[in-house]
Amino acid sequence: MNLIPAYGRDYKSKKALMADFDANKDFLIADISCPDDGRYVNKEQLKPGTMVQVRYKRLTQVTVFTVK
Repeated sequence: MNLIPAYGRDYKSKKALMADFDANKDFLIADISCPDDGRYVNKEQLKPGTMVQVRYKRLTQVTVFTVK
């Protein structure tokens, strides 16, 4: 699943991104292969074991991790 920060947020580091993800901030699903494309989602709404890719740094960097 591909995600981008919601509401115009951006992150300069993976550490800042992960802090907001763990704090249940919203991210936008940006994945045309996913039926929920365009929907807002947070960590609490994702199943553990879901692999996600999140773009940050003006969408030029990507981090990949599995939801715990």
